[in-house]
Amino acid sequence: MTPSEAPATTNPYTLNSGRTPESGATLATAISRLSPLLMRERGHVMIAFVATVVSSGAGLLAPMIIGRAVDTYISNGDYAGVLRSALLLLGAYLVALVAAYVQTRQMGTVGRNVVFHLRNALFEKLLQLPVDFFNQNKAGDLISRINSDTDKLNQFFAQALVQLAANLIMMTGAAIFMLTLSARLGAAALLPAVAVLVLTRATGGWVRRRNTGSLQALGALSGEVQESISNFRVVVAFNRADYFRERFDEANTSNYTAAIRAGLASNVFLPIYGLALNMAQVIVLAYGFYLIADGALSVGLLIGFLLYVNSFYMPLRQLAVVWSSFQLAMSSLDRISEVLALEPNMPQLPSEPPVPAAASAVMAFEHVGFRYPGGTEVLEDVTFSLERGRTYALVGPTGGGKTTTASLMARLYDPTSGRVLLDGRDIRTFSPEERTKRIGFILQEPFLFTGTVRDNILYGNPELQRLTHEELTMRLAERKLTALIARFDQGLDTEVTTTGDGVSLGQKQLIAFMRAVLRDPEILVLDEATANIDTVTEQLLEQILQELPASTTKVVIAHRLNTIENADQIFFINSRHVSLAGSMEDALEKLLHGKRES
Repeated sequence: MTPSEAPATTNPYTLNSGRTPESGATLATAISRLSPLLMRERGHVMIAFVATVVSSGAGLLAPMIIGRAVDTYISNGDYAGVLRSALLLLGAYLVALVAAYVQTRQMGTVGRNVVFHLRNALFEKLLQLPVDFFNQNKAGDLISRINSDTDKLNQFFAQALVQLAANLIMMTGAAIFMLTLSARLGAAALLPAVAVLVLTRATGGWVRRRNTGSLQALGALSGEVQESISNFRVVVAFNRADYFRERFDEANTSNYTAAIRAGLASNVFLPIYGLALNMAQVIVLAYGFYLIADGALSVGLLIGFLLYVNSFYMPLRQLAVVWSSFQLAMSSLDRISEVLALEPNMPQLPSEPPVPAAASAVMAFEHVGFRYPGGTEVLEDVTFSLERGRTYALVGPTGGGKTTTASLMARLYDPTSGRVLLDGRDIRTFSPEERTKRIGFILQEPFLFTGTVRDNILYGNPELQRLTHEELTMRLAERKLTALIARFDQGLDTEVTTTGDGVSLGQKQLIAFMRAVLRDPEILVLDEATANIDTVTEQLLEQILQELPASTTKVVIAHRLNTIENADQIFFINSRHVSLAGSMEDALEKLLHGKRES
């Protein structure tokens, strides 16, 4: 299915749109989901796993050594044997210490590497997604997914995963030793564990949903903070700090409530696991004394057995903490995977020969219809063409569809029906590099990067980036742009920040203007590009536009009619349709009539 054939009412890029995380995912399922992240790090993981086995094995030897020392050496007064046992016990603990250090170091490396590659993958995916995606999701939530959610996975891999593996090995080993030493006593000791594991399994989905809700609330809070800071000047200008305070308080309260619920859900197992340990100790002591009285068990063996009970249930109690970290990591992985699973709905189609009937036009709309996801139709059955070297104006009431039409020209969106042709070919068959080289777009609110004026006008223009300072200065002079550069205090070296401090909105538009003009596009779209520029500077820009190659097609969107009075043709856009306005007076009449209708 091509993009134009996709259902117009779907909203595929809205994150957290009523979807719920998987409930009660098994450990095997979780491992299958986490294992692809660890494939690059399998060398470190294998070393850490071996170290974990050694550390756990050394820990499991301790109860056996102690039990043997009690039955063999202490009861017989063999103090040399007790000393040998103590040295053997010390050796086992030292081996466990070194192995634990190795596993911690290796898994710390794994965690850092995984989060590094995961953040790269997330950012690369965001670069592939269309404008629709960013219109539907808050930047703060996306930042939270890249920073906070990946950090949760880092903590899990670096800390909790090691504890999870070590605890599972320790518990398995302790259970085997208990059942080997005494099958009846071992089975009795494991009864509380069975009940706890059944409970954990039953409530795993609930814990995970609570953690997912907490992460979503944190993302919403980040989005609210980002939005408030971005619009801080508006807050001050309208003295509406109370409005943003209320919104922040609502988001903060929601995040607080979700965090409390997640914390309670994650820690609810701690006292239950502690109770299971106490119950197991009581069972072993009661049954053990009975077996000792019956002559079926020795005191040393009972002491060793109690130590193995601790070796089994203490890791089980630690698993309560690890399990909450595991559920948090899985919730984070859900949010990360939700972004990584998205596929761009604007793929490049196979190349095709130009349409003969449209080959003479630089651009043509053929029965184009468009609507935003979940919205009403903006354009309906629109057909028109743009000839080379001519200037076109798009006029119409606010909200009539001018910017949408221009966005379709630059393929910021794909039509929901019909097609847009560039040089007689479907615009979707051009690669992004070809398309952006042919089409220049000056947005109404231009975006600049932190850096200098030079950095911003050279952005996305490899040819100019290879020029020296002197060669660039000459190129700017040839294009009559020197007067615009002079309007900045330090010329090309003037610092630009994303907040706009020190650079006015009008100067931003000048930088965006120069950036587009220097690309020599076949089509130059100006969306209110002079809205924040004084009349003198606007006349200067008009002169610069006149210096563009004669083959350049210019499309101008403006509300000020003097901006479009020199257009060769004027298109009036309103009520989903595009029609030709025969003259300036006709355009004015249509505009006034369109405003009255709206």
